[in-house]
Amino acid sequence: MDGVTSLGHVAIKVADLDRTLDYYEKKLGFAEMLRLHKDDGSVWLIYLRITDDQYLEVFPDAEGDRAPGRNANGMNHLCLTIDDLDATVAQIKAAGIELLAEIKTGADGNRQAWLQDPDGNRIELMEMAPDCLQFEAIRKMREPVA
Repeated sequence: MDGVTSLGHVAIKVADLDRTLDYYEKKLGFAEMLRLHKDDGSVWLIYLRITDDQYLEVFPDAEGDRAPGRNANGMNHLCLTIDDLDATVAQIKAAGIELLAEIKTGADGNRQAWLQDPDGNRIELMEMAPDCLQFEAIRKMREPVA
C-alpha cells in the first residue's frame, strides 16, 4: 500500500498496569512517553517508547488474567528487532526475566529468542542476519521487471 512508512504501535490490554509497567519499563527499559486519562481521571492508556517512531500502547483493566494462547485467533506475538541478541538476552536474564525459548536460528535464517510479559503476551527478539530470507525477498522485490 502506498504511503505506509512503518508500523507505528502495537496495543495490548493488561490485567495489572503496575505489574506491566514494572516489566516493560524497569526490566526491558521502554520509557513511558505519555499517559491519557478518562474523564474520571483514571488511566485510559500509556505510551511506552520502543523507538522514536514505534511505541507500545498499554491499556489497563483487561478481562481475564492471561493473553490468548499461541494458537488462538488474533495477534500472535510482538517482535523486537535486536542489534546484538547475545547482549540483549544477557540483560534480560540479569533483570530476572525467564526466556520461553533460548537463542536459536529460525527457519528464516535469523537468530531469535522468546519471552513473555506478565499477561502472557509473547515477545520475539530477532537479530536479522545479512543473508536472511526477509532481506533476500526484499532484494528480489526491488529487481527490475524484465
